[in-house]
Amino acid sequence: MKSNIQKTILGGLIAAALCCGTAARAEVKIATIDLRKVFDNYYKTKQADEILKKEADDVQKDRKDLVDKYKKLEDDWKGLINRANDQALSAEERDKAKQQGQSKLVELRETEQAVNDYDRVAQQKLFEKKKLKWDAIVSEIRLVVNAKCKGAGYNLVLDSSGDTMNNTPMVLYTDGQNDVTDMILKELNATAPVSIKSDTSSDSKQPAAPVLK
Repeated sequence: MKSNIQKTILGGLIAAALCCGTAARAEVKIATIDLRKVFDNYYKTKQADEILKKEADDVQKDRKDLVDKYKKLEDDWKGLINRANDQALSAEERDKAKQQGQSKLVELRETEQAVNDYDRVAQQKLFEKKKLKWDAIVSEIRLVVNAKCKGAGYNLVLDSSGDTMNNTPMVLYTDGQNDVTDMILKELNATAPVSIKSDTSSDSKQPAAPVLK
């Protein structure tokens, strides 16, 4: 998750709670959740990371092929330039090398553009795939949070790992008694494949997660 994981998973609940009267607010039952921890340790996040890493590796392999082609063309072009300036060669040979060098330069520039275009398109595709996967995971987390917290009688859920729009902590203090992080993780990882269940403990370290909207 990127920095915006901190924004909020249940903004609607917050807004609804704030709209209640004074008496109603006094009865609001509040829970906290470490949303970063939940996202990072959800087994589907780990699966998505593996898929995206493989796709990124494939992109780098294809890019390397283009870069290798560029380097070969560049070496050939430099060799032709050297021949064109080699006074030990006849004027005819130097002129031929010069013409070949000009053609090679055109091909070199076309390949350079191809590398730049590939970088731009490939990175955009990877970004879109990552966003789709993360959005799907976030939706699943939201469903579980909504269902479990509603069932437990909570009116409001705050992300203890989150920041406000002013980059200040959303939750300044909690005694942890109403923290539902482990409960949500347990529910999410209940169907994890045996092969990765050992990697879904709540203490696992994972990269930052994406924006939660």
